[in-house]
Amino acid sequence: MPDALISPGMVFGRYPERREPDTGLLDQAAERLWQRFSHRGRFRRRRLREFVRKVDRYTGRLAALSEQELQQSARKAGYRLRRDGLSAAGVAPAFALIREMAGRILNMRHFDSQLMGGWVIINGLLAEMDTGEGKTLTVTLPAATLALAGIRVHVITVNDYLAERDASLMTPLYHALGLSVGSIVEQSTPQQRREAYACDITYCSNKQITFDYLRDRMLLGDRPGSIRLELESLCAGEQDKEAGLLLRGLSFAIVDEADSVMIDEARTPLILSRELPSEQDEETFHQALSLIQALEQGRDFHIDRNERELFLTDKGRQRAEELAAPLGGVWAGRRRREALLKQALSAEYLFYRDRHYLVQDDEVRIVDEYTGRIMKDRSWEQGLHQMIEAKEGCTITGQRETLSRISYQRFFRRYMGLAGTTGTARETAQELHSVYGLQVVAVPTHQPSRRRSKGQRIFRTRQAKWQAVLHRIEKLRARGRPILVGTRSVEDSEQVSALLTENGLPHQVLSARQDKGEAEIISQAGKVGCITVATNMAGRGTDIPLGKGVVELGGLHVIATQRNEARRIDRQLFGRCGRQGDPGSYEMMLSFEDELVIDFYGPRGARSLCRILAWPLPPVSFLARAAMRFPQWAMEQRHRRMRKVFQQMDDQLETLLAFSGRREKSL
Repeated sequence: MPDALISPGMVFGRYPERREPDTGLLDQAAERLWQRFSHRGRFRRRRLREFVRKVDRYTGRLAALSEQELQQSARKAGYRLRRDGLSAAGVAPAFALIREMAGRILNMRHFDSQLMGGWVIINGLLAEMDTGEGKTLTVTLPAATLALAGIRVHVITVNDYLAERDASLMTPLYHALGLSVGSIVEQSTPQQRREAYACDITYCSNKQITFDYLRDRMLLGDRPGSIRLELESLCAGEQDKEAGLLLRGLSFAIVDEADSVMIDEARTPLILSRELPSEQDEETFHQALSLIQALEQGRDFHIDRNERELFLTDKGRQRAEELAAPLGGVWAGRRRREALLKQALSAEYLFYRDRHYLVQDDEVRIVDEYTGRIMKDRSWEQGLHQMIEAKEGCTITGQRETLSRISYQRFFRRYMGLAGTTGTARETAQELHSVYGLQVVAVPTHQPSRRRSKGQRIFRTRQAKWQAVLHRIEKLRARGRPILVGTRSVEDSEQVSALLTENGLPHQVLSARQDKGEAEIISQAGKVGCITVATNMAGRGTDIPLGKGVVELGGLHVIATQRNEARRIDRQLFGRCGRQGDPGSYEMMLSFEDELVIDFYGPRGARSLCRILAWPLPPVSFLARAAMRFPQWAMEQRHRRMRKVFQQMDDQLETLLAFSGRREKSL
């Protein structure tokens, strides 16, 4: 695509989307090998700067034009792009025009690094840009250029808040270029969604667009392609069916925070379902929760916290049979009995309130472990959700029947063109290339980074860690520096908040429980002496502006109070400070009682490590840091294996469904 004409499939057809090629493993490997080496050298810094110089050649003549003349230039640029394609000769003047418009309309002029990032994206690659480099503004370059060329663009980000914010911020620029823009959030009605998808550029979250695509596939049924859709539209009655479609195909997607969307969330399939009457009544779930109280951990069942699984022992099965004998009914069958008890044990020992879920308005709401946000309208499968509802005393909802499902791996591969941007892709570059065919290109920063690491401190107990965090906050606040305290769960956020309140330190809390005032909390977090306690909600896509005088004080200081399940998530949190050449610092404060350590080593193992490695000697300190890092590394490897297995199963399922002619329908 980089030096070729625009693909007709991106522009034409009622519902353009890419079909998975029916090729062998050797052909696929050869194609990906060619993709990898075909771009080698073309996007090195020297070549990227050459492209920037091409853009600069058009800048002088545009500065003298009026806004009306610039709008005429935008129309002419669109004609040229449709005629000549997306070569550097056609894209460079379009980028120069968009940069000039952004400077006038938004008072934000693209830096050279953003021009480089835009050129990488429009070539169907993934631009790794350091946190704070202005990826939101960078995306306007390829999005507007593609839209001028007549290609519908979906800008996909990790949540509704960012989608709505970015669309609102950039709409004046797009309108000045003669382009329409829409955004989709959870509250959008079907008609509002159709109108948004009909725009030249649509901002939405990954979950919203994937579920809308599934709804379209349910409506389209087993019709295989746009040609047949064109023919059927000529038949009586088909116009009404087509009018029910939400999207207008999958032309080009720009995925913001691509590693979060394509890697972190790739283990969970997107399932379109409907509620059914529960196979078990409420009494059954309460009976299961009551029965497990008589089971003893270690004797009747074992917990593998690393894999988040439970196993009944032979003694446990025998004990369960004895306990359930008087109940009869569903408890008489061994398989159903053991399945119910395992779900009850999971609800009791593996899923915790204010960590994995919240209880709001008599409902159990799942909290996304990567983003810290509530996953609305999502539920656990196979009766686990109902078991947790019974555990919390909530109204028990019906179980759900799967109507349609798809994974992110399959969905994004169906776009005619795919690109993205993120600040943390290097750890997963190989996986992104092997699964999505996306090559990662590192884009140089606009200014040298002034972000400074203060290292990590390891404490014996959580209580000692929280006291150290408190003393550190008091010391920094006395200097006037703003502080962001990163936590892994709502529970930890509330514990830190209680500690700060007890010591008379005013602060703000940002978590799934306080998500209403997110924008206001973020806007205040960089002011002098401000203390903000936040989960991973503050880890991606949030730009914390520094208040007056904060730069002279040293900028924002970030304290991470636990390791996350991937280094990328830690780096995203640290990236909230030291943005765009501003000063900033970060540090980690950990303990041998942290959740990740306990889950990996077990309570006894963690206590043993504490006794062995808590001596303040340099060699021992090195071993302690390695021991604290190892659970995170092991978790990264485990998740990578899970994604690989899930992808293999998903590919097999797609082959089976394609053979039956049903594609996304459940079996």
